[in-house]
Amino acid sequence: MRARARPRRDEAGGIVAWYGVVEDIHDRRVTEEGLRASEEQFRAFAQAIPNHVWASRPDGHHYWFNDQVYAYSGATPGELDGIDEWSKVLHPDDLAAAGVAWARSLASGEVYETEFHIRRADGAYRWFLVRAEPVRDAEGAILRWVGTNTDIDERRRQAEELSTLNTTLEERVASRTDALMAAEEALRQSQTMEAVGQLTGGLAHDFNNLLAGISGSLELMQTRMGQGRLGDLDRYMTVAQGAAKRAAALTHRLLAFSRRQTLDPKPTNVNRLVKDMEELVRRTVGPAVHLEVVGLAGLWPALIDPGPLENALLNLCINARDAMPDGGRITIETANKWIDEAGGRRHDLAPGQYLGVCVTDTGTGMAPDLIEKVFEPFFTTKLTGEGTGLGLSMVYGFAKQSGGQVRIYSEVGEGTTVCLYLPRHYGEADEDEVARRLEEVGQARQGETVLIVDDEPSVRMLVTEVLEDLGYTAIEASDSVAGLKVLQSDVRIDLLVTGLPGYRRLGFSRCSPSRLRCCPSEPG
Repeated sequence: MRARARPRRDEAGGIVAWYGVVEDIHDRRVTEEGLRASEEQFRAFAQAIPNHVWASRPDGHHYWFNDQVYAYSGATPGELDGIDEWSKVLHPDDLAAAGVAWARSLASGEVYETEFHIRRADGAYRWFLVRAEPVRDAEGAILRWVGTNTDIDERRRQAEELSTLNTTLEERVASRTDALMAAEEALRQSQTMEAVGQLTGGLAHDFNNLLAGISGSLELMQTRMGQGRLGDLDRYMTVAQGAAKRAAALTHRLLAFSRRQTLDPKPTNVNRLVKDMEELVRRTVGPAVHLEVVGLAGLWPALIDPGPLENALLNLCINARDAMPDGGRITIETANKWIDEAGGRRHDLAPGQYLGVCVTDTGTGMAPDLIEKVFEPFFTTKLTGEGTGLGLSMVYGFAKQSGGQVRIYSEVGEGTTVCLYLPRHYGEADEDEVARRLEEVGQARQGETVLIVDDEPSVRMLVTEVLEDLGYTAIEASDSVAGLKVLQSDVRIDLLVTGLPGYRRLGFSRCSPSRLRCCPSEPG
């Protein structure tokens, strides 16, 4: 209870009576003690946590900060109390925005949340997340504000680094990609130079041997003719011709490898071609190897030059035989192939329909590192003198030049499969009609005129003499420009013979059928 009394006085000022009031203040005292206990409990909790904690009156007057604020800022207790004193430890660049946000929260009663730098005792500034919420009474009136400052400097730094990383990611990825592409190009160039070195070395060795046979035979022929020993000439001529044929075969393989051989693609029944070759292949691979031919009924015609395909198949069968020294089985199989987008990417082929010709053996197989090299020029697993190393490279060149592809599948001890993918011909393969037309084109009457265009004088001389022996009139031209002038003149030309690459680009393809009986297709 609380008692209060007031005296009643007379005219002279003397006290004549007392009036008193006794007031029950029990509930209010309990409430005040509860508030004091709550305040002490709040301060105890606020001192225990590592964050900065502060309190403010409803008008924004800061009246309490925990010890962490003073320890961090170096301020003395009470130094930051007041309306604006807290701004002493803020970074000048953040002061205006922080003040506007605080005034808005005081006016609206909304939660206060912002970020700004707070000065440390040593003068360094760190980023803090500042948040304050109002404490209200039962009627909703704001009694005080309680706020916290959380150090987010490390988080802000990481966020800035991440932002910088994201900003420069595309540039760094592009730079890394360029570096990888440059490295791949350097590796590709190195591999190309290695292949060129192998090709050059192999060519120098093989052609040196062949030229030695030719030139040596010619020198001995000249010597024997001077001695009058003409009976020995046939033997030397046979040696020279054999070496020349081997040189021509090697050149043909090189052209096939480089995809520069002259192909004459025509609709071809590959099942018939394989059947016609079957007996030759059997004799070639020998009795220790069982040959099986599996031709698909309803096989599409292929648009290819059949001659190089025969050579390719024979070459593959010989390789298969050599991979089975103790005998085994070779299977030649044909099939129709549909190549979709995914298959095209896998086989490096344009999507479409192809004819598949596969040769499979039960031989020793190959390791992955050998598979990667088998199509390289002059690479061979055979002993020295047993192979040129151009067989599979020739098969590869023929397939690519024909608009197809070749793929090899092999495992050590499980055998090898080599598959040719050849372009389909959309139509029937009337090979007899093709042969008949070619035979008609090849006929010529004595006395007709032939134009020979070649940049090699010895070739022009030999071809001219052969044609003249056959009764033809031969006209020579040393280059395409001279040959084009002859074609544009009034001289009648019945046949053009040329070995120059690229003559179609210089106008020879525009020759009229009335002027020429045969205008060959562009080499390569």
